[in-house]
Amino acid sequence: MTRAEEAAKVRDPRYPFTAIVGSEDLKLALILNAVSPGVGGVLVRGEKGTAKSTIVRALAALLPPVEVVRGCRFSCDPAAPDPGCPDGPHEVAPGTVRPARLVELPVGASEDRLAGSLDLERALTEGVKAFEPGLLADAHRGVLYVDEVNLLHDHLVDLLLDAAALGTCYVEREGVSVRHAARFLLVGTMNPEEGELRPQLLDRFGLTVEVRASREVSQRAEVVRRRLAFEADPAAFTASWQAQERQLAARIAEARARVAEITLPDSALHSIATVCAAFEVDGLRADLVTARAAIAHAAWRGGTTVTAEDVREAARLALPHRRRRDPFDAPGLDESKLDDLLDRMPEEPDGDPDDDPDDDGPGGGPEGGPEEGPDGGPAEPTADPTNQEGAPTPPAGDPTPGQTGRDQVAEAGPARRARLFTVPGLGAGAPGRRSRAATPLGRVTGARVPGGRPTSLHLRATVEAAAPYQVERGRSGPGLLLRREDLREATREGREGNLVLFVVDASGSMAARKRMSAVKGAVLGLLLDAYQRRDKVGLVTFRGARADLVLPPTSSVEAGAARLRELPTGGRTPLAAGLLRAAEVLRVERLRDPSRRPLLVLVTDGRATSGTVEEAHRAAALLAGVATVVVDCETGHIRLGLADSLARRMGARAVRLDDLTDLAGVVRDRRAAA
Repeated sequence: MTRAEEAAKVRDPRYPFTAIVGSEDLKLALILNAVSPGVGGVLVRGEKGTAKSTIVRALAALLPPVEVVRGCRFSCDPAAPDPGCPDGPHEVAPGTVRPARLVELPVGASEDRLAGSLDLERALTEGVKAFEPGLLADAHRGVLYVDEVNLLHDHLVDLLLDAAALGTCYVEREGVSVRHAARFLLVGTMNPEEGELRPQLLDRFGLTVEVRASREVSQRAEVVRRRLAFEADPAAFTASWQAQERQLAARIAEARARVAEITLPDSALHSIATVCAAFEVDGLRADLVTARAAIAHAAWRGGTTVTAEDVREAARLALPHRRRRDPFDAPGLDESKLDDLLDRMPEEPDGDPDDDPDDDGPGGGPEGGPEEGPDGGPAEPTADPTNQEGAPTPPAGDPTPGQTGRDQVAEAGPARRARLFTVPGLGAGAPGRRSRAATPLGRVTGARVPGGRPTSLHLRATVEAAAPYQVERGRSGPGLLLRREDLREATREGREGNLVLFVVDASGSMAARKRMSAVKGAVLGLLLDAYQRRDKVGLVTFRGARADLVLPPTSSVEAGAARLRELPTGGRTPLAAGLLRAAEVLRVERLRDPSRRPLLVLVTDGRATSGTVEEAHRAAALLAGVATVVVDCETGHIRLGLADSLARRMGARAVRLDDLTDLAGVVRDRRAAA
C-alpha cells in the first residue's frame, strides 16, 4: 500500500468487517468469493437499514493484494500481461503490488463512465486511439460494487452482462475500437421493494443472500454500541479490530492458495447435479456455481475434500435466485427439501477430522449479532408504503370507513399474457421497453450540433460539415482537417418505460367472484408485462365512500401484484372519488418525474352508487388527454353502457371484460392508429 493510500485510509476509515454483528450468510458469501473469485459474485437483497453497503465496502480490506505492471492503467498481471492491452505491449519487468480495488458504480453513471471513452477529435484528426479508461478497467482483478443494482439503466446492464460473460470490455466509436480485459467480482445490493432485476443480470450473480434486521434487543444494542464507538473515534475503533482483520485476511489468503488442492468426488458432483435438477433451475450455470462455491467452502473450513455440508452451504447461497418461479415470487429455497436430497449423499473422509467449520463464524467475530443500518445503527420501523398518510393499512377483508363487514377477497384468476401496448407520440423518459422515446441508445434517426462534448459521433454528418472548408483550411494530405464546430452527434430513438396507473373498482358490484377473479388475472398479466418492460406501476382502488392509493407509483411490480391479490371487494361505488384520486396521483407524479408519461387503466362497470354519474363525468374530464383504457366490467343481458359513455368523455377506448385477453393488443392498435 502506498503512502497516499494509507493516508486516504486514515482520513476515511471503513467500518471493520470483523466488527459487524450478525449477517453471517452475507459474510460467508463474500468470503467464499474472496477465496475463489470464480464463484461469480454476490447479490445482496434486503430492506433498507441492514448494513448491506457497510459490509460490502468492508470486504476490500480483506482481499489479497494484486501485482500489476508498472504504469499500466488496466492492471495487467506482469506474469501474463494482456497482449491486447491499450497500454501495451508490456516489457518483461518486475511489477508493483497494490491493494485490490473496490470500485463503485453509481446508478446514474453514463456509458462512457462505465466503459471508457475515446477522444473523438484526436481519433479523427491524428488517427490515434486516445482512450480514457472507465470503471470496468479500474475494477479489473478487483471488485465492482453496484449499490441499488436493480435501478441501473438497461444499457448499463447490457454492458455489465457483456463484460461479465466475456471478461473483456469493448468500446466502439464509429469505426474506432478499443478492447481491454475486465474480469471482476460483481457485488450488488438492492431493496426488493424498489423492483426486481432482469433475469439475465440476476443469473450473473453467483450467490444471493437475503438480509433482514434482527429483532433481538441485545443484538440491536450491540450494533448501536459499536457504531457509536466508531463514530466517536474511527481511527481508534478501527485499530482495535486490526488484529482480527489481519487474522481473517490471512485465513482468506491461505484458503485461496488451497483451492486448487480441494478434491470434488463424484458423489458430491452427483449430489450437486441432483439438487439443481430437483429445484428445476434453468441452464447449467447453477451446477457450476454450486460446485465452485462448495470447493471454496471446503478450502475455507480447512478441509481437503468436498462434503455434504459444503454442498449444502453452497446450494443455500447459489440456488434461491435461480429456481424456476413466477416473476412475482421472491427468491427462496426449501431447506428441508435440500436436506432430504443431500441425505442420500455418502460422506467422504475429510483430510482434517478436527476441523470445526463453525468455530468463529465467517467473520471471526461474535455469533448471532444484529444487522446494522447504513451508518451502523439498526433499521428504523417505517410506515406501510401502501398508505401515504402513514396510517396502518387494514388487513385484507377488514372493513374501513364507508365499507361493510361483508367484504370478500376473490382469488386471482390465471395471469393473462399481454401483448405490447404503448403511449402515443415520442417521449423522453427513463430507458425501458415500451413506448417510443428519444434515448441515448437505439437506432440513429439523424444528427445535430452537440451542446457540449459529443457522446455519440455521427461520422457522415461530421464529414459533410467539414468537407466544404478543406481547401480554405489548407488541406494538402489525405487527412481530413476538422474543427470542433464540424462535429455532429447522432440523435437516437429507443424505448422508454411508462407509469401504468391501475384504477380498479373494488365495490360490491364487482364482488361476484368470477368477475373479480377475471379482472385480477387480467391485471396480473398487465403487471407482468410492466415488469418485463421496466415500467413504474401504481394502484388506486375505490369502494365504500372513498378511493385509496393502495400502491404509490413504484418500480416494484411485485408489490403491485401482492396488493392486487389481497384486494377485498364490497360496499358502494364512489367512481368520481376514484377518478379524482387518479388525477391527483398523476399530477403529483408529473411534478416528481415530468419525463415519464402515464398510461391509465380504469377497471369499472361505469356505475356510481356513491355520488352520481354526472359527478364521475366531471371528474373524468380532468383526465382528458391522458392515454387511457377503460375496461368495461358490466355483465348480463341488459347493458346500460355506462363505461362506454365514460370512455367517450375521457377520449379513451372501452374494452369489455370478456375481451381482456386481448386488452393489451387493443390498446397497442389504438395507439398505433392515433
